Amino acid sequence: MMLFPPFDENTARYERKFVQGELYHWDIQQIVRNHSAAFHTIHYPRYINNIYLDTTEMDFYFDNVSGKGSRKKARIRWYGDLKGEIHTPVLEFKTREGMLGNKLSFILHPFNFDDAFSGESLQEVFRKSTLPDWVREVLALLKPALLNRYLREYYLSFDHHFRLTIDHELSYYAIGNQNDHFMEKYTSANIIVELKYNADVDKKAASVTNALPFRLSKSSKYVNGFELFHPHAG
Repeated sequence: MMLFPPFDENTARYERKFVQGELYHWDIQQIVRNHSAAFHTIHYPRYINNIYLDTTEMDFYFDNVSGKGSRKKARIRWYGDLKGEIHTPVLEFKTREGMLGNKLSFILHPFNFDDAFSGESLQEVFRKSTLPDWVREVLALLKPALLNRYLREYYLSFDHHFRLTIDHELSYYAIGNQNDHFMEKYTSANIIVELKYNADVDKKAASVTNALPFRLSKSSKYVNGFELFHPHAG
């Protein structure tokens, strides 16, 4: 398997996801705002766009669905409009050990994202970007596997120890190495609430999570989206 940097427990944080498909978005907002941790908004809502990358054998996907404790993810992320000139794309590598996660980020060269975008377009972006050698070695083994988009809201607890996000308006697009016209699209009514916090406050987390009446989930947006287009992949 390709080499990622060693997992760093000192910078890792807990990431707990809750999937809600029954309540309305407004109801979830009210639950968060009335929470005993006194969550308040810290950023304006914004759309997040991701191109997920995986190996030809789909190693990242299968590691996730098999329940492995150690999991990896690679994606390109940008904010705002889905298509057009992407001025500040970021390459992100995520590693997880159980519920703990690390993230490494690298600024990519700007690119134009349109219906003619392909795996080759992506390789050209990587060639123009300033990246460490190990990152280039990893990227040489990856290809685009899925595109998704959602609207995210940001909250922070009164004590500043817990960050919470609400993701809704989820949509998924098929994407591959050839030119993609994004004709295949799925939307999801699910709303994903995610709680993130540093390992040193884990003992306080139970009181926060117990007051959230949502279903804890280990699944990822990447896995959920990929299986919409490949229902028998797992």
